[in-house]
Amino acid sequence: MSTIPVTKRGAEMLKEELQRLKHVERPAVVLAIAEARAQGDLSENAEYDAAKDKQGFIEGRIQEIEGKLSAAQIIDPSSLDAGGRVVFGATVEMEVESTGDVVVYQIVGDDEADLKDGKISIGSPIARALIGKEAGDLATVQAPGGARNYEIIEVRYI
Repeated sequence: MSTIPVTKRGAEMLKEELQRLKHVERPAVVLAIAEARAQGDLSENAEYDAAKDKQGFIEGRIQEIEGKLSAAQIIDPSSLDAGGRVVFGATVEMEVESTGDVVVYQIVGDDEADLKDGKISIGSPIARALIGKEAGDLATVQAPGGARNYEIIEVRYI
C-alpha cells in the first residue's frame, strides 16, 4: 500500500474524527437501533432503516479513516528544509500575474484541503504546478478558464 502524505495537523483532525465516530456516533446509533427494534415490526419501521443506514455510513467512515491513518506519512511542515523549494506542507505566497492579487496557499493532503482556509490539495492543478518551484519562479496553471500565471513571492515552512 502506498503512503498518503498528511500534515501533522491533518493527522490530528483525522484522529479526532475517528475518536468521535467510535465513542459518540457509534454508541448513539446502536442505541437508536435498539429503540427502533423495541417498536415492533421492522419491515415498516423507517427509524430502524434510517439508523441502520447511518450505522453503515459510520462503520464505513471508521474503516476509511483507519486505513488512511495506517498508510499516512505524517509530515510536520515546520521541520522541513527543502531549500526554498515548494514541497508538500509548504506555504506559498504568490502573485496572480493577470490581476496583481497576492494569494497564500498551503499544500496539504486531500482530507485537509479547504480553499477558504488557504489550504489546497496536493493533487490540485495549482499544487502540481507549484511543486519544485522556488521564490521568483513563474508557475502556469491550466484552469478551465484558460492558463493562469503565478509568480512565487515566498515559500515558508510553518
